[in-house]
Amino acid sequence: MHQFPGQIPFLRSEHIIQAPRKLVHAELIPIRWGDMDAMGHVNNTIYFRYMEQARVSWYESLGLNENGRSLPPGCGPVVINIGCTFLRALTYPGAVEVRLFVGELGRSSLMTYYEMRPSYDPGRLYAEGSGKGCWIDMQREKSITLPTTVRDLIEAGDAKNIS
Repeated sequence: MHQFPGQIPFLRSEHIIQAPRKLVHAELIPIRWGDMDAMGHVNNTIYFRYMEQARVSWYESLGLNENGRSLPPGCGPVVINIGCTFLRALTYPGAVEVRLFVGELGRSSLMTYYEMRPSYDPGRLYAEGSGKGCWIDMQREKSITLPTTVRDLIEAGDAKNIS
């Protein structure tokens, strides 16, 4: 691998993201044949769907949906920034374990981190991501203070689906 001065050797590192974080959810997601692209590996856009599915499943496991815990009406989370570092190519067939971590909580935001490992090589990290979510008033399209219910659940570690 050619390196430029000051370049970080991404493909040689096991953990690019070194932020304080807490594991809150893990989920095994099937890799579908249609997830692959013409290059014979899972298309880069699909990794974002894997992260999305883990995040939505985690929220649902906490009861943070329309039928769940009491939250201010018309408010909810949105993603304001998300990224992914691709370390190795995922391929079909198999499944990918997505581990979701929560980092720093802000006034209206929370940091999330993701690790992705395939079922056919579970000891090796294939991708990792990070994202910042913000709680907003949907009608006003403005950020609001992270609801106490949400903050308490995260700080207490009330996550039901850690495997």
